[in-house]
Amino acid sequence: MLTRRHIRVKVMQCIYALTHSQDDTLEKQVKFLKYSVDSMYTLYLLMLSLLVELQKRAEEQADIAAKSYLGNVSDAYPDRKKFVNNRVLLQIADNKLLLEELSSRKLNDWYLNEEYIRLIYKEVVESEYYTTYMTSKTSSYEEDKNLLADLYKNVIAPNEKIYDYFEDDKLTWVDDIPIINTFVLKLIKKAKPDATESYFLPELLKEDDDMVYAKQLLTKTLLNDAEYVKEIVGKTPNWDKDRIADIDGILLKMAICELLNFPSIPEKVTINEFLEIAKEYSTPKSSIFINGILDKLVREYKSEGKLKKIGRGLL
Repeated sequence: MLTRRHIRVKVMQCIYALTHSQDDTLEKQVKFLKYSVDSMYTLYLLMLSLLVELQKRAEEQADIAAKSYLGNVSDAYPDRKKFVNNRVLLQIADNKLLLEELSSRKLNDWYLNEEYIRLIYKEVVESEYYTTYMTSKTSSYEEDKNLLADLYKNVIAPNEKIYDYFEDDKLTWVDDIPIINTFVLKLIKKAKPDATESYFLPELLKEDDDMVYAKQLLTKTLLNDAEYVKEIVGKTPNWDKDRIADIDGILLKMAICELLNFPSIPEKVTINEFLEIAKEYSTPKSSIFINGILDKLVREYKSEGKLKKIGRGLL
């Protein structure tokens, strides 16, 4: 679920927090890094549980309509329980492993905040995707999957109320929400009828080494801060270090750290990754500025024999 780029962003956030705090320590930031990474999985589980609650809400509304003597808009549909019985939605709502995980973590946010489920459900049933789906006389797994993907992408993920709720809950989730939404959407689109329950409960990190990498990148960057600042200033003679944007400075120091301390990561990968992060989190010209400095440093490190890379993908 979590890629190396996401990990780099998490480390960047920790360093930024430390440089703007008077009392934080390296040990505290290492703990915060782990917490920030782990909390992404909590956010992922909450987005899945939102789908679980939507299915419950739909079933409740369908039962109410069935018992009502008054006409209801759902009467116009060939099968008023078609959404309730959406196969992909049921794979999530009836997933015992997911329900156990939600219970063990005591994640009952939507039970305590039902207004969000009512709001999302209202937007779902009023959407063109829902109407087209409910009026269709065909029924297939692919149709169910396409409907859920369309709803998630165009109704659920963009909802500002949900975004505000998560932002108020945990500030670190502001940058995590797009990542989690993209991942959930990919899972829905790739879902299959015979998918196991564990399909919707993937590992947070692809490899155990990823967390080791994250901690080392954080600690080595911070412990060598003064040395990396000199490297940067030496390549920017017309710039005072105080004039370099905070994020640019942090990304440069992280990139230098990765170039010198992680031999299995090709320099091209390091440079490209930090340039992409700069484009997203810093100023419009930051990537050009960072690329120029890193290009000079790489040539210098190679000539001095400091850049020692091993493994595949170095050509």
